[in-house]
Amino acid sequence: MNFVEFEGKDPEEAIANACAYFQSSQDKLEIEIVTLGSSGLFGLLGGKKAKIRAALKEEEVDLVPLAREILSDILTHMQEACTINAVQEGDQIKLAIEGEDAGLLIGKQGQTLEALQYLVSKILAKKSRKKPRVVIDIESYRERHTQSLVEMAQRYGDKAKRLGKPVSLTPMNAHDRRIVHLALQTDRDLKTKSRGEGLYKKVIIYPVKKKVEEEEAESIA
Repeated sequence: MNFVEFEGKDPEEAIANACAYFQSSQDKLEIEIVTLGSSGLFGLLGGKKAKIRAALKEEEVDLVPLAREILSDILTHMQEACTINAVQEGDQIKLAIEGEDAGLLIGKQGQTLEALQYLVSKILAKKSRKKPRVVIDIESYRERHTQSLVEMAQRYGDKAKRLGKPVSLTPMNAHDRRIVHLALQTDRDLKTKSRGEGLYKKVIIYPVKKKVEEEEAESIA
């Protein structure tokens, strides 16, 4: 916001001056009182004017249709004829792409889908000056992908416990790694860590030995 300072014999007059300057009503202004002002001795000597800072409030932008429009423009430039369903759920804006060839937009391991989501998020943030959470899905890919990751995490977790040594998964993006970590976080026999550099890192699943078992092993020895 670009604030401008205004003065008056009292805050009300300073606000009136701000309204006249912006040609706007008070409810559409963001106002900060700097000084209340004073009338001075006997209302004549040493008086100080009231001072405020004011700026026009930023208009609230409906992010859902704007996000849909941004994605639609991108798909048009890609010459992809698809329909887009847009809804807001909590703090998330969810965009679902539908069409005969929509599945091709998922890409290998969802990379094209992630790129679309990144672009829409960045453009929307720039236009709205906010940081909305955008989720783009195609043919319920994300739900199926999440379930697949959870099952894989549990399968490799069992393998790590069975072998008694760490098991490494293939490199994943941050979103997928988080799903794996969450899938195993309640298993006290396992711990997980991300290793590597860049956007794609490996998740390492470590078996955790219980202290009781270690103590028993020491007593037997």
